[in-house]
Amino acid sequence: MKLYTLALAYLLLPALCLAQVKENLSAAGKLVAETSGEDSLNVVGSSHPHTVISGYGELAYQRDNNAQTATVNLNRAVIFIGHQFSSRIAFFSELEVENAKVEAGGSTGEVGFEQCYIKFAFNSRQYLVAGLFVPRLGIINESHLPVSYNGMERPMVEQLVIPSTWREMGLGFYGQSSAMPITYSIALLNGLNNANFVAGTGIHEGRMEGQFANANNLALTASVQYYWGNWKLQASGYMGGSTGLNKLHADSLGLSAGPFGNPVYLAEANAQYQNKGWGLRLLASTVNIPDAEKINTAYNNQTPNSMYGAYAELGYNLLEKVKAKKWLGKQLVFFVRGEVLDLNASVPQGMMANAALYQQHIVTGFTYLPLPNVVIKADVRFLHTDVNPTITNPNNSFVNLGIGYSF
Repeated sequence: MKLYTLALAYLLLPALCLAQVKENLSAAGKLVAETSGEDSLNVVGSSHPHTVISGYGELAYQRDNNAQTATVNLNRAVIFIGHQFSSRIAFFSELEVENAKVEAGGSTGEVGFEQCYIKFAFNSRQYLVAGLFVPRLGIINESHLPVSYNGMERPMVEQLVIPSTWREMGLGFYGQSSAMPITYSIALLNGLNNANFVAGTGIHEGRMEGQFANANNLALTASVQYYWGNWKLQASGYMGGSTGLNKLHADSLGLSAGPFGNPVYLAEANAQYQNKGWGLRLLASTVNIPDAEKINTAYNNQTPNSMYGAYAELGYNLLEKVKAKKWLGKQLVFFVRGEVLDLNASVPQGMMANAALYQQHIVTGFTYLPLPNVVIKADVRFLHTDVNPTITNPNNSFVNLGIGYSF
């Protein structure tokens, strides 16, 4: 049975969303500081040089009910090292190990820098970052600590439509209005590599992530955030070239060279609300690749012309009104999230759309934070796809359990 209410939510989201509630919205929907050592480096005026060690990680159990299989995994462990050089210059880095280990010739684990940049603060409201950093796109990109979102898994829309955590090399300028509750950002980054686009994962594999990134093609991102009472609203966008080849090589493949050759466009809007234990998140995003036919001709990688995704999540802290001393400062959040996404919403002429890439997800469960820095999660994700039920089962469910931390 199709989840028509999710499709309706997607249609309504643009009217509800203008944009994000600081990247520190907790799993309960409460606005709290991401209490990690990294926060101390964001305070302008601290002139005493010092080094900070911080980090986060998560461990997960998942059972696939259709396959009758289960796995346990150390999803990620991240070590943050930063240094305050002066009152206005600081260094930030995050080194991540995914899936516990990396072996020679293996493909299941990964070690890489999630961030590595220098921040130059002009004043308390404006700063520049230079290096490998995460641009402000969506909610999870900037707010990806496991204590800051509900569910053991990050929202599917923010994995497959907006890749997380999407980092690239470049320059970014961030600011805050002195007259209005508005923040903004603009960044110049390296572009994508369309040779690595993979059907079913959107543009995710086309990210360069700081490793010999194509510098022939470029990308621009921008965002605006507006704070209104208990709401935080955000709109952001991305425009970037996906062909980093020289003109001769690009011409031989029928592709376009130049800074914005064979462009990719991404737009998203989201809204977050928190008040009296209630938390609400809404997000809608679309990706357009107008030259998908040329990319498919060159690489035969089933690149779509467009993708979209949206989700709505509601959570309530069941301990909000509990006055007993032993429960003070703790959170037990019950939440429900509905998602709809189509990773080949439109495809080039002659390419057959894969019905399995139209998906609807419902996730519900509990998030328990005995401390702001430690989280215990339990949830169930129900999946429905558009495939023919006589060929394969369009429905599946997954049980997720796990713990996370940040410091």
